[in-house]
Amino acid sequence: MKKIEFFDTTLCDGEQTPGVNFNTTEKVELAKQLERWGVDVIEAGFPVTSQGDFEAVQAISRTLKRARVGGLARCVKRDIDVAYEALKDAPNKQIHVFIATSPIHREYKLNMTKEEILERVKEYVTYAKTLFEHVQFSPEDATRTEWDYLAKVVETAIQAGATVINIPDTVGYTNPTEYGNLFKYLQENVPSFDQAVFSSHCHDDLGMAVANALAAIENGALRVEGTVNGIGERAGNTALEEVAVTLKIREQYYQAESNIDLKETKRTSSLVSRLSGMMVPKNKAVVGGNAFAHESGIHQDGVLKNPETYEIITPQMVGVETNELPLGKLSGRHAFVDRMESLGYDTSDSQLIDELFNNFKDLADRKQHVTNSDLHAIMLGKVAEEAARYELRRLQVLQINDYEHVATVVINEKDNAEAVKQDSGTGPGSVEAIYSTINKILETDYKLLEYSIEAITAGSDSQAQVHVQIESPEGDKFYGMGVDSDVLAASAKAYLQAIR
Repeated sequence: MKKIEFFDTTLCDGEQTPGVNFNTTEKVELAKQLERWGVDVIEAGFPVTSQGDFEAVQAISRTLKRARVGGLARCVKRDIDVAYEALKDAPNKQIHVFIATSPIHREYKLNMTKEEILERVKEYVTYAKTLFEHVQFSPEDATRTEWDYLAKVVETAIQAGATVINIPDTVGYTNPTEYGNLFKYLQENVPSFDQAVFSSHCHDDLGMAVANALAAIENGALRVEGTVNGIGERAGNTALEEVAVTLKIREQYYQAESNIDLKETKRTSSLVSRLSGMMVPKNKAVVGGNAFAHESGIHQDGVLKNPETYEIITPQMVGVETNELPLGKLSGRHAFVDRMESLGYDTSDSQLIDELFNNFKDLADRKQHVTNSDLHAIMLGKVAEEAARYELRRLQVLQINDYEHVATVVINEKDNAEAVKQDSGTGPGSVEAIYSTINKILETDYKLLEYSIEAITAGSDSQAQVHVQIESPEGDKFYGMGVDSDVLAASAKAYLQAIR
């Protein structure tokens, strides 16, 4: 059995998904869950791109204990230096340097010759190696690069000190047969192939990212890169949860195993979905709502007789509990703390637990049963509110006529509870009235670009989770999330959390 390393780039490539923008607090929470899931390497961000990215990578570096924390950098000295500063406190760290190698990138993006690229690879991988023990190199757009030239680039990187070579299918162009053959070719034509770990990094533009990653594993790759739920720019990345479960279900075929704790899979997927605002499609493999649903009479009959007739993955394998015991308004603090610990949350901060318990009791007074999904939402709502500049104090919305609503909003600055601001405003709908009033209070003119709402659980008493993307007067786009048992309050919280 060969061991396959899992490299997660949800916090880097995943954040390139249009409309997705994690703040530092959310990134740290996600990184902690990825570590619980068993990910070997977490690419925490691209530190040189912004102060926010730098701070997030630094915060994750100082938080994680086991997983290796990585930072992305171009073959540029400043990129590498900034990545080192962000990562230097990590007990286990790596850098990921890249440069494009395909003809179209050489000509139109870099305006560099083959020889110039080889020199840059040698210079900056060598420099990165002076700062990092673990250096990963990627020839961007590798699958559209001439294979003989790609082999030269890879050999140059290994000789310069690269310990991991990633072969990215940057635009989702390849197919499993071709990608597998590329790894075979590199094994045969890179003299130092065995001196580095080879990795796959596939995009899903043609719907083959997972299949391509598995083909790479069959042909010498010992690391797979991707994101949770397959999020990412354009059509997304390799969905790591699908690869992890495939390696388990088809263990005898692939002769491969990983450190992934499959029971944490559904929890990890749900957290990414909630914080990103990217709902998991019902028919999504492994973690979709219909993954273990059977409507066909023939299928139902078979499953009742023996689940293996139509289920190759059990719900329990990926952490879906078929019998969830809800908490209620009579449940005490001990039961609440015990459940939060069982869900993987740190309960050592007594002040935080007190606040969360009060939120739980408030919800329990309005809801007959509080499920695990509700508890996750309570925690995520708290994380979102902590990251917001403003706090919602009071909200009232009235319908004036068929075409107009009026909203009264009271807020205060998060760090100054005495700085209370309030006003009223109108709009063609309740949400529009709330948002125009908030703009009026803050004397700004943010525009709503996207709005989505999701029920945390089934039933009319479900909490609402609202995701928004807004645009500032300067053209900057920001993302926010709000959770509340009242839809309008959740909408207001999401908007306030997005405002910078």
